[in-house]
Formats: sequence, structure tokens, C-alpha cells
Amino acid sequence: MTASLPDDRGANVEAPAAPTFAEATKVWARIGLLSFGGPAGQIAMMHKELVEERRWVGEQRFLHALNYCMLLPGPEAQQLAIYIGWLLHRTAGGLVAGILFVVPGALVMLTLSSLYALYGDVPLVAALFFGVKAAVLAIVIEAVIRIGRRALKNRVMVSIAIAAFVAIYALNLPFPLIILLAGLTGWLGDRVAAGLFSGSAHGKGDTADIKGAVDLMFERGELTHVNPTTWHAPRTVAIWLPIWLGPVLALWWFTGSTSVWTEIGRFFSLMAVVTFGGAYAVLAYVAQAAVQSFGWLAPGEMVDGLGLAETTPGPLILVLQFVGFIAAFRHSGSLDPLLGGSLGALLTLWVTFTPCFFWIFLGAPYIEALRGNKALSAALGAITAAVVGVIMNLALWFALHVVFREVHAVGPGMNVPVISSIDWRAALLSCAAMIAILKLKIGMLPTLAGSALAGVLLLAASG
Repeated sequence: MTASLPDDRGANVEAPAAPTFAEATKVWARIGLLSFGGPAGQIAMMHKELVEERRWVGEQRFLHALNYCMLLPGPEAQQLAIYIGWLLHRTAGGLVAGILFVVPGALVMLTLSSLYALYGDVPLVAALFFGVKAAVLAIVIEAVIRIGRRALKNRVMVSIAIAAFVAIYALNLPFPLIILLAGLTGWLGDRVAAGLFSGSAHGKGDTADIKGAVDLMFERGELTHVNPTTWHAPRTVAIWLPIWLGPVLALWWFTGSTSVWTEIGRFFSLMAVVTFGGAYAVLAYVAQAAVQSFGWLAPGEMVDGLGLAETTPGPLILVLQFVGFIAAFRHSGSLDPLLGGSLGALLTLWVTFTPCFFWIFLGAPYIEALRGNKALSAALGAITAAVVGVIMNLALWFALHVVFREVHAVGPGMNVPVISSIDWRAALLSCAAMIAILKLKIGMLPTLAGSALAGVLLLAASG
């Protein structure tokens, strides 16, 4: 029998019941299948499913968990699912929530990557991707505007964003170093002017809280697994580091340090540690390495991969799976290219998402201490500002390779367009996509579909 209890405003609300493991599994599967729209849409969907409709977790605890996930590298929406799944049903709940959040999109991405590798040079497919690239450029520009409005609250934050843009575009500094310097700036700046370096929030602090099932379980003392023990951290590290890095070391041992498998495992393991700020923030660095350093992809193919990732459910960081697939497909050695590409995609998925479980299972019991640390919040605020500058560089990189057929290198990592090589069709489609997204507020998926169709029609009309 469920009782009634008052919320923060004094209204009586029926106390929610804790879900069974089977009930939670069904909901996590639903979220995984329908998690389109990038992290903002995914977080909004989880809030609707878990807070508003089922009330498994209260508003303030949901935001509490989200703030912690914002401090971590990797896709924050998936980490939030892992965290809430862990709260409800311990490690097994976190595993199910995190895996189901990724698997549907990963399967779709594997299929699309295979079709792209096999038929990407077919005229119809090429025309479709011609239109998709224009929409992707508009989506990235919209991301710059959206994140910039949230992060650049004052001149100090604007200065950090500009500095990050110059550092990655003109000075060719590596993305991890930029993130480290931004975090250090925020941490030190907090001691001088704390108000200028406050971290971004995902909700309002005055939001009235209605207690969820998890909150009531806390009050009854039923969630004993959330209390850190002396051996919690050493045990978690001893279990999850070998799970994460064991396959990478095994591939290095059997295939050598220069094989594509070792390169994929090593590179994307590093990405899993430095992907603060979401997929858009790291894509410029990944594109630079995949195209220039490793030679896995051509510049335009990175834009194609992002277009594929935008059309699939799950985290946008699944674009890395596309990169791993194409790299291994083209350097599969004695293996069948499709098999090699599939193994490359699987390896990329493993080293990208396994750390997410590690971060949550390791740090979640200490979340209260982390949440109250003002210096960490200031560092996050500065990192978010730097991310805006990095995404600006990504938007410029995409624009150069979408709108112009040729670019000219004028420095290490710094390119300028050859004006005479402008593709008026790509420029026209890009402008139309930006109007659709920024002015008409048309959704991402309809814009992608419309741009793809327009690309086919435009190329057919122009011969």
C-alpha cells in the first residue's frame, strides 16, 4: 500500500514504488532506442521518464547526479543513466542502463558504416552525403551558439573561449593540453574572483523537489551500496582498469605497436580520458589526428561520419565508432575488410564506453564531497568556456571542407580556403540548413533528411 507524503510546497503526493530490475530494464531499453537529439535531448528524455512520469528519482537528486557527470570525461547522458541505474540496482543496474543506452545506436552505426565503406562512392549515396554535410555544418554552428550562451557569462569566459580557439587553430596545441590549461585557469581563478568562474548548471537551484523512489530508499537506509568503504576505490580500480585496458595491451602484444588495432586502442583510450565537454569538443582533435596524423580518413569523410552519428540514437560520440571502422576496414591486413572494420568498431566502442562505467562506479559514492567543491566547479566553468572555442574551430574546419573544394595550409594545423574553389551548391545548402535550424527551429532529423534530399536534387539538376 502506497502512502502519501508532502512535497517541498506542502502538497500531498503519492509515494512512488521502487522499480523491479525487470521494469527498469524495459525503461532503459526504451531510452536507448529513442535517445535522439544529442545530450540535451537525451537528458530531457531521461528527466521526463525517470523524474516526471515514474518518479524513480527526485528532481534535486537527478540534477545532483548530472552535475557530477558534468565533471567527468565522456558522454554525460550515458554516465547519468549508469549512475541512476547504479543507484536503483547496484552494479548490475548500472551495467544494464549504460549498455542499453549505447547498443541500439552502435548497431545502427555499424550498419551505416558498412554501407558507407562499401557504397560511399555510388553517385546516389555521394549525393545524399553531399546534402548531409551541409546540415552537419549548420548543426555544429547551432551547438556553438547554444553552448556559448550557457557558458560565456562574462568577459573572462569569452577570453578563455577565444584563447582556446587561437590555441587549437593557429598554434596547433593538442586538445588535452587546452583542457588542462583551462581547468587550471578556473581552479586558480576561483581563488582570485570566484564569481567569474562558476560552473554551468543544468537546472535551477530553486526547483521544487518531489521525492522519488530513490530518495525514499535513502531515507529508509536501504541503499547501503552508496556508502564508500575503505577498499571501494582500490577494488574498483583493480577490477575496471584491466577490463578497460586489457584488450588494448593484448592487441599490442599480438599485433605489434604499429598495427591499426594498437593505434585505435591507444588513441581512443586517450580520448576517453580527455573528452570533457561532449563529442563536439573532441571532434576537431579526432579529425585532425584521423586525417593528418594516421591517414585513416579524408577530411570530408569525418563530416560524413558526424552526419551518420546525428541520425542514430545514443551518444553523438558514436562518431568515433565510424572512425574506428573505416580505419580498420582500410588497414585490415589479411582479414576480410568488413570483418576488420567490424572489429575496429567494436574495439573503439570498448575503449570509449568502458571508462564511463569505471568513472561512475569509482566516484559515485563520493559525489557529495565533489559537489560541494567550489574549486572543481570553477575549473568546470573554465573548461566549458574553452570547449566553446574548440567547437568554433570545429565549425570552421567543417565549413572549409564543406563549402570549398580546396584549402591551403599556412601553418601547422592552420588552413585557409582557396576562394576560387568555392562550391556554390554546398554554400547554398549550408545557408538553407542554417535558416531551417536557427530561424525556423526545424528539428535536427527533418533538417538532415531535407538536406540529403536537396543534395540529390541539386546535384542532379546541375549535372
